Amino acid sequence: MAPQPDDYTGRPLYAYDLPPQLLGSITLKPNVEAAVPAPSLDSDRPSSPSTKSTDSATTDASLVGSQSCSLCGQTFTNVLDQRGHLKSDLHHYNLKQKLRGKTPVSETEFEKLVEDLDESLSGSDSDDDEEEEDDANDTTLTALLKRQAKIADKNAAANDEDGETKVQRPVKTPLLWFSSPLLPKNHFFGMYRALFTNEQQKNADFAEELRKKQLDPVAIPHPAKDGTLAPIAYKGPHIFMCMIGGGHFAAMVVSLAPRQSKHNAPMNREATVLAHKTFHRYTTRRKQGGSQSANDSAKGAAHSAGSTLRRYNEQALVEDVRELLRDWKALLDTSELLFVRATGITNRKTLYGPYDNQVLRHTDPRIRGFPFNTRRPTQKELMRCFIELTRLKVREIDPASDTKPEKTPVPSIPAAPKKPKLTEEEQNALLHTTQLQAFIRRSKLPALLSYLTSNKLSADFEFQPPESHHHSPRLLHLAASQNSAPLVQGLLTRGGASPLLQNADGKTSFELTGDRATRDAFRVARAELGEAKWDWEAARVPAAMSKAEADQRSRREQEEADAREAERRRAEEERLKTEGPKIPEPRRQGGRGQVLGSAAAPPPKTAQQLREEEARGMTPEMRLRLDRERRARAAEERLKRLQGK
Repeated sequence: MAPQPDDYTGRPLYAYDLPPQLLGSITLKPNVEAAVPAPSLDSDRPSSPSTKSTDSATTDASLVGSQSCSLCGQTFTNVLDQRGHLKSDLHHYNLKQKLRGKTPVSETEFEKLVEDLDESLSGSDSDDDEEEEDDANDTTLTALLKRQAKIADKNAAANDEDGETKVQRPVKTPLLWFSSPLLPKNHFFGMYRALFTNEQQKNADFAEELRKKQLDPVAIPHPAKDGTLAPIAYKGPHIFMCMIGGGHFAAMVVSLAPRQSKHNAPMNREATVLAHKTFHRYTTRRKQGGSQSANDSAKGAAHSAGSTLRRYNEQALVEDVRELLRDWKALLDTSELLFVRATGITNRKTLYGPYDNQVLRHTDPRIRGFPFNTRRPTQKELMRCFIELTRLKVREIDPASDTKPEKTPVPSIPAAPKKPKLTEEEQNALLHTTQLQAFIRRSKLPALLSYLTSNKLSADFEFQPPESHHHSPRLLHLAASQNSAPLVQGLLTRGGASPLLQNADGKTSFELTGDRATRDAFRVARAELGEAKWDWEAARVPAAMSKAEADQRSRREQEEADAREAERRRAEEERLKTEGPKIPEPRRQGGRGQVLGSAAAPPPKTAQQLREEEARGMTPEMRLRLDRERRARAAEERLKRLQGK
């Protein structure tokens, strides 16, 4: 009896161990590749209602909510994932596209753009050496925008000379889709193109190449006490995966052969990890981003203790990674594919050199980038990527629609009910809301006023959607609730914001303030604008106050606080002279001799603990110098004691 379709849509399918009946029935879905003008994607051209795809319009309409991004067409399961997306290069790139009047790109298209950028920056046959040196100090997003700008200039010059646009070229999609009569109607299997070697991709019959990839199950004994596997585990095909970035490095060699348990039980889908290693070094500048070497190249070498430590760690990380690659050289040479994520010139040089006894070379045809977004380099993340790469995807594709299939994990999740389509004005309002709130939270008054002027927006702009901003629905409300006195005064006196507008709770912006400085900003604005400008009583703003009076009161209060602190310190010094330091007696409970809480004096620190505290935060060179000084002092003390005898 033929298996039911649910057997294949409801369980994971390993690409290297597919059921024989399914394997013999699959065929490559036609129209896998789409043609677009070379050398840029549709996202680089100005958008218009006629050029926008049905997929992007549908996505924007169905992906609006508290845990979604209508601009990038993505939904998230929790708030942390949404916050991480708002800080990603994909979101910032689409914001640039929207402001320039161009179509935002999908996650897959952005990964393709970044992949092309990495290839152009790491290739040795590029004619733009000076530009590549500049890109070494830029972020991935900045380098991508510079590259696109230069390509656009070249295209414009070529079109002016030739009088015609360039021919179209096919763009290879990351996923290959296969059809099978054993699947429900309009359902297809998806497999990443990157799993095929260059020789296999030259063959148009991907279904036949997939059949050749099937591997026999291997019964692998339990690891030895030292963690090593049996020799049989290393004889089969395997792949190498590594990620490096931000001082983090993770690498793993994984066997492709499926496991088989005893007594012919179903095969275990867990991967057989032949080798794995992770490194972490403190190389990035806290709260500022970027590596120390990039900062030195842009602003000159810093001379702080932290910068010295970061430079040392950068070099140590390079040595650790290269030594690991040399140790794994035998496994890397026999790997079927090499999946590498290394963004930035520094990280690529760490892996690809050149250096003595180099193992990886960027010209190796086995090297692949990860065809999807990845997170911080860890062993757990590498295992997630391996599962994502080697499991088939199932997707229902409407043949009447011209939308491009996207990857969906098995089993396929029913689509959420579509929300009403947003108009162009509503989409722009959401974009303005995000930008304006960012300016206020970062206290960027000049940028805020410039944005309002350039986009012809009122200072009383209402945030969208209104139901999500009932507490602070407008700029002045948000600035007041953030206790930002400069923004409040600037919006009132320079922006023309109205203090009379109320939120959903019936409170004016003045009633949302939380400190005196912000309340004084309203009173100073009342004095500068005059009584006739607004009904200040209705806005609940107290009597006017000049700027000089507000500054004078602030100085007076600060002086009074300083005087009180000085008096307290003087009294404490007098008490210490007469009474000495207070040592609280330990409290005991119920006669059991148990010391409670902070009343118990901490145990004295040992000499080893004192030495560790003294050396904390020092570089290895500084610690060596300190040790030499300690030994010299100890020798001097011994000589003094001997002479005293």
